[in-house]
Amino acid sequence: MRISDVRAVYPRWRGLPAGAWQSHFWQIVVEVRTDTGEVGLGYGGGGRPAVEIVGSHFRELLSGRVIESADDIREAWDLLYLKSLPYGRKGIPIMALSGVDLALWDLLAKSEGRPVYDLLGGLEKRSVRAYASTREFERERDAGFTAVKFSHLWEGANGGYDDAVRAAARAREVFGSEALVMVDCYMSWDSVVTAEMSRLLAPYGLYWFEDVLTPDDLPGMAALKPVAAPVLLAGGEHEFTHHGFGDVARAGALDVWQPDVTWCGGLTAALRVVELAERTGVKVTPHRGGEVWGLHLVAATGCEDLAETHPDRWREDAAVLWMDEPRAVDGRIAPADRPGFGVTLNEEML
Repeated sequence: MRISDVRAVYPRWRGLPAGAWQSHFWQIVVEVRTDTGEVGLGYGGGGRPAVEIVGSHFRELLSGRVIESADDIREAWDLLYLKSLPYGRKGIPIMALSGVDLALWDLLAKSEGRPVYDLLGGLEKRSVRAYASTREFERERDAGFTAVKFSHLWEGANGGYDDAVRAAARAREVFGSEALVMVDCYMSWDSVVTAEMSRLLAPYGLYWFEDVLTPDDLPGMAALKPVAAPVLLAGGEHEFTHHGFGDVARAGALDVWQPDVTWCGGLTAALRVVELAERTGVKVTPHRGGEVWGLHLVAATGCEDLAETHPDRWREDAAVLWMDEPRAVDGRIAPADRPGFGVTLNEEML
């Protein structure tokens, strides 16, 4: 197959309810067309600026390239990364590259009539344990989840500690002693808060604290690992490419890496991150890993048997961009046995 066109579209996210998580993540759709008529679809980040990068620079670089194997995709990734280095390496250009890369994997898998996970060597996990990112504890327990993550943004000592304790206690009460319970701090804690939270939340046996500091403070996170133990420190959704995670590895900053496949450089970069993690002895649980883009990676590689889901996405029809996405059943989720990533684009949102 020879690439004939590459384009990106920023969906109509305006119809989402206020505060919905997609409203500020700037997700884009990427489409790669070929001379054979095959079309690959991908999902990236970066909003309208990323659309411009895909439709201009990346389109020029990819036009006429042949895609016949996974090696061809990796070579295309390396080319786009190299040529965008002067303005890239992290942030919006890599989010744009993520969408292109995922579209290429979708394209290749569809051309062979195989799921993407089959191109990665097949399923290591027939299904993956799902966790719900929510504070609707009873609802998700009743839906079959046995793992949950609640968010806690630090807004000061006046009530901040109490809120975290109440949430952790309630989650443990609802889900029971065997469930996994995590907390997402979204870069709002500091070393003092993390130390105190470690003490206060110890009775509830949390599995990890996520994004306690900003991704720029790798030494700070490394210093907090023994403070938080036995709770693990997780993070990485705002890190980019295997080069960025190499810095994380050298700093010894995290126990659990959470690359976002639609932001970190796509599946090609995520596979390299997983390989690095295996050499380093670190766990990998991709951010939003229950969405198809990460789910194929989790199910086909040595990632942890754990995939993040946002069940509210399944209850808001107006926000459905990718139809036929797998949903968690009895607390587990599995990629569909369909060509490519196995989803259909909702054209009405474009």
